[in-house]
Amino acid sequence: MKKSRALGAGVLVAVLAIAPTACSSGSSSDSNTLNMLGVGDVDYMDPNISYYTAGYEALRLWSRQLLTYPAIKGKTTTDVPDLATQVPTTANGGISADGLTYKLTIRKGAKWDTSPARQVTAADVVRGVKRTCNPAQPFGGMPDFQTLIVGMSSYCTGFAKVNAKSASAIAAYQNKTALPGVSVDPSNPLTVVFKLTQPAAYFTAMLALPAFSPSPVEYDKYIPASAQLAQHTISDGPYKITKYVPTKEIDFSRNSAWDKSTDKVRGAYVDKVVINETGEQGSIQQQLQANTSSADMEWDTFPPVTAVPGLIAKKDPNLDIGATFSSNPYIVFNTVSPNNAKALAKVAVRKAVSEAFNRAHMTQDLGGAVIAPPLTHILPKGISGTQSNTSPDPYPYDLTKAKADLAAAGVKNLKLKLLYRTASSASKSLFVTIQQDLKSAGITVTGVGASNADFYTKYLQVPSAAKRGTWDLAIAGWGPDWYGDAAASFFQPLFYGNNGGDGSAFPPNGSDFGFYNSAKVNQLIVAAAKEQDPTKSAALWAQADATVTNDAAIFPITTGNQPVYHASHLKNAIFIPAFQQYDPANVKLSS
Repeated sequence: MKKSRALGAGVLVAVLAIAPTACSSGSSSDSNTLNMLGVGDVDYMDPNISYYTAGYEALRLWSRQLLTYPAIKGKTTTDVPDLATQVPTTANGGISADGLTYKLTIRKGAKWDTSPARQVTAADVVRGVKRTCNPAQPFGGMPDFQTLIVGMSSYCTGFAKVNAKSASAIAAYQNKTALPGVSVDPSNPLTVVFKLTQPAAYFTAMLALPAFSPSPVEYDKYIPASAQLAQHTISDGPYKITKYVPTKEIDFSRNSAWDKSTDKVRGAYVDKVVINETGEQGSIQQQLQANTSSADMEWDTFPPVTAVPGLIAKKDPNLDIGATFSSNPYIVFNTVSPNNAKALAKVAVRKAVSEAFNRAHMTQDLGGAVIAPPLTHILPKGISGTQSNTSPDPYPYDLTKAKADLAAAGVKNLKLKLLYRTASSASKSLFVTIQQDLKSAGITVTGVGASNADFYTKYLQVPSAAKRGTWDLAIAGWGPDWYGDAAASFFQPLFYGNNGGDGSAFPPNGSDFGFYNSAKVNQLIVAAAKEQDPTKSAALWAQADATVTNDAAIFPITTGNQPVYHASHLKNAIFIPAFQQYDPANVKLSS
């Protein structure tokens, strides 16, 4: 998930990011060290590029955004100022009367961990936004704003032609090429100005995305999202990274350049944070329940599905079940797969396969109706334009119909490769269930296992993997990039095919992993994004939902609620939907 995607953005890992762990190598028993035990890594150690929930959770500790979400129960999806002095509105002058210009001023005293410490400026924000569509590894949510910010599409088109293997070439283009829609206010070097191509009521909420984070000039030395940059991070948050061994360990210590008076969001109560990424899901759960001194909270993992019913039954006070507002997991159809004579390019075939999926079996794998309430359409409850509570299931489980429809489509002996995460107990269970259920429809399913770290970065985000037929189906997940009026953060990154043109969601610029493309849906997305009347825009998003669902671009499974667990000595544990986890920057430890 994005965080983003998914989550989204999008982030995007939620219940499926679970996996095995045998911990201890990176743990600490220091009295004020937060020990997080997990099974996977961040996607990228780069604020402007990271797009998944584990990445966002780590960024909370060392990278600040213009706006963000507070660790306050009941307000965890409400934007508050972070680096910015205030949330922009028309009333306070942050948004122009025509809705096309936004101004945000950075707090004085917010500094980079450089030597000497240096004020974060509006120029750093401009640099950060420019980096998002770099040719080496663009931000996965580019469709959210590529056509919304003035000049961004043409800027990104030119950027794509730059040598992706040259840090100097990337920096030269970035520094010499203007981006008209993002600039420094001539009257104040701490004020950044955004200009939009059209009014967008949700742009304020979008500014909480890490993609809009400032970037220090030192990052020009490195290719964005590279392993080299990951070893030379510069912090403007309460902690700095002191050790990073990919897929193994991340250590944080206090950042002396951070001034608490400039940060109203992060309490930063612990002195150090140690993240062990080498664990096993069941072992982590046992250590947390046993209140082991070197086990405080989870990282990129969650309670095993089989453990959750018992925890709920005994009302374990250390268990929380958080709303995610997500479609997680869902099944992606690879419409460009050459396998089976390109059968999945046909809507009729995708519909027939959808009729062979047994959603009830899948939701049982994910913990049952409390944890995994079924989702039959694209948008989950709580997102504008949702159809999940008003429309019937378009693909109820029906083996007889599935077989008949496959035959009518001229398909025999369909053989599908399913991409799933080997470190996730839920993902593995879903693979087995899908394999068994589809076998009853005469469809053979084989597994393509991937680690959490590789699932997106080496498979779904790599266009050639889809086009080679490395996978036909994939178990992915998606959450909104913001909340409420957030339908755009589902449709623009996931379904805006646009023939691969400006703002296209095809990987690696977006998250349309199956390369779905519909002229009708593209038109509806554009119209809904422009519409300023909330009722009318919701109706347009509902039409887009119905069309994508009818085309069987994906098979939704659940709008899952996320179980999370912590040790008894962890206090002030607040679940943040954007992280799919407790906020590590605000927890406290008791003896």
